[in-house]
Amino acid sequence: MNKEQVEKKIVELRESIIYHRNRYYNDDAPEISDFEFDAMMRDLQKLEAEYPEFDNINSPSKTVGGKASEKFEKIVHRVPLQSLNDVFSYDELLDFLDKTRRNLNNAKTEFAVEYKIDGLSVSLEYENGVFVRGATRGDGQTGENITENLRTIKDIPQILNEPVPYLCVRGEVYMPKKVFERLNDERELQGQPLLANPRNAAAGSLRQLDANVTASRELSIFVFNIQTGVGIPSLSSHRESLIYLQQQGFKISPSVNTFINDADIINEVESFNQNRENLEFDIDGAVIKVDDFEERKILGETSNAPKWAAAYKYPPEEKETKLLSIEINVGRTGVLTPYAVLETVRLAGTNVSKATLHNSDFIREKNIMVGDSVIVRKAGDIIPEILRSLPERRTGTEKEFVMPSECPACGSPIVRKDGEAAYRCTDSSCPAQLTRRLIHFASRDAMNIDGCGEAQITQLVDNGIISCAADIYYVTKEQLLTLDRMGEKSADNLLSAIEKSKSSGLARLIFALGIRHIGKTAGETLASYFGNIDALISATKEELCEVEDLGLVCADSIIEYFSNSDNIKNIEQLKNAGVIMNSVKVTNGNSLEGLTFVITGTLPGMSRDEASEMISSYGGKVSSSVSKKTSYLLAGADGGSKLDKAKKLDIPIISLDDLKNMIAE
Repeated sequence: MNKEQVEKKIVELRESIIYHRNRYYNDDAPEISDFEFDAMMRDLQKLEAEYPEFDNINSPSKTVGGKASEKFEKIVHRVPLQSLNDVFSYDELLDFLDKTRRNLNNAKTEFAVEYKIDGLSVSLEYENGVFVRGATRGDGQTGENITENLRTIKDIPQILNEPVPYLCVRGEVYMPKKVFERLNDERELQGQPLLANPRNAAAGSLRQLDANVTASRELSIFVFNIQTGVGIPSLSSHRESLIYLQQQGFKISPSVNTFINDADIINEVESFNQNRENLEFDIDGAVIKVDDFEERKILGETSNAPKWAAAYKYPPEEKETKLLSIEINVGRTGVLTPYAVLETVRLAGTNVSKATLHNSDFIREKNIMVGDSVIVRKAGDIIPEILRSLPERRTGTEKEFVMPSECPACGSPIVRKDGEAAYRCTDSSCPAQLTRRLIHFASRDAMNIDGCGEAQITQLVDNGIISCAADIYYVTKEQLLTLDRMGEKSADNLLSAIEKSKSSGLARLIFALGIRHIGKTAGETLASYFGNIDALISATKEELCEVEDLGLVCADSIIEYFSNSDNIKNIEQLKNAGVIMNSVKVTNGNSLEGLTFVITGTLPGMSRDEASEMISSYGGKVSSSVSKKTSYLLAGADGGSKLDKAKKLDIPIISLDDLKNMIAE
């Protein structure tokens, strides 16, 4: 690669890492495996080392993932909760061990090997022996105050056995596998979405605003480190510190042994991996640490990780099973997505009986046939996928898959446009599309109708109560009470959520309408540009193409959507129901009028959406990408490629405090 290509690759990696880090730490909804994420991080670190001219202090390679949620009070950690450097092969592990011994000039250094629990890292603080405060790791420096939720975990002692003036420890909260399975069985019976895996379930449970919900999830914890303390005894090693923690009443990892020889260390790491399925908790690797505290001091640490420890990360678990059939799912835009029905197999802690197949091209490229033996894994330990078929196992009874010529949901013809991988149903009134569109309409990032999920929408459609988005706002309590598992209180709560959603604003409404190619960011841009739904409906293709970040494909899609009389009728009904059709109006003056802002990174004490609303309320405009038309880049931590581009274009870069000062003026 030439330098221009290298720079482009670095920017792409930073953007991808920031996106997936946010999905993992802040949304508790990872889309890729830890292994894939770590591989991206290693690629970035390698390129930054080889090309220091492209290095950036805000690169995700130099920061700890996660941030404190706005829902909780923030806590600044007395001692940072760092991450670990990862290794992915035994050769890399041996390199870490050799380098550590050389730096210590000690061939007999002892290393402790323990489970890498797949959960949520927290700090626990005790004053005079009493538990007073607990927080998530957040970005390592600042976390979320979740004290009341942590009090519901039985394994956390409320009073220490041998009180000291102050003690701060670090542990990993997890959900036992049996609890996870029972919880998902209950959710399935209630028609609720299933939880993806124990780690996400634990993280979501710990971030509940209602501690009673957390208590019902039966979480547990392993404490593995003393962060700092006053009045604690002198401890010389990790082993001694764990014994002390256990004496104080903490639950520590059930397996922590120390070794000197490489072979013994590797055997222990491999033993953990082989025994993963038999553990009551999930692990995603093994942690190898220098045991002696004085030796740790000699080695030191970087800004975000100690030099005396490494995490050996296991690759995603793979299993062989039988592909029984290939079925079709019809999405909200009419796309037909094939999925595999599998002979049930235990994978990454859950029973897997289905897997995504993406599209017909994927099936052909992977040489997959119905009846094949296949290798499956979970991407991000969440979404099951087929890695490959095993043609050598074929008996001659396998059948080639062919996409249907008619929609399996409504019988309408199927089309595939040139240059597209997707097959689509041609009938916009297809019941499968309708259900998916309405689920999207009510979703969190769209109209955010709490309690109106897939189960409720499906019942409303199946019972003939709703047939378009506007119908949601005309549903009565009597109609809701005819639905399964819908009581008086649930019906009242849903009606209240529906009423509240009317004031969601134009940006959310545009996204909720499900216009092809128009995502959340485009919805915000269009709302800011046109101001109301009528102006958007009447916009010409030329006017739409003038909107920043909006291309010809999006413009054509918008024109096509509003050319449909049924869509216009739906919007009129929404308007008559009282749904707000305007963007955020200027309410605080015009101090930012004529200025265009782009927001990047994590802002201190404010979400991007809140910052965007604040800018709009003072007359400013918010765009999604940096260009010569950008007036200011509002930058927080982990600014990424937008920060780099702003510097190249000499766009003024401001902080949140700078913005507040501009408003105050």
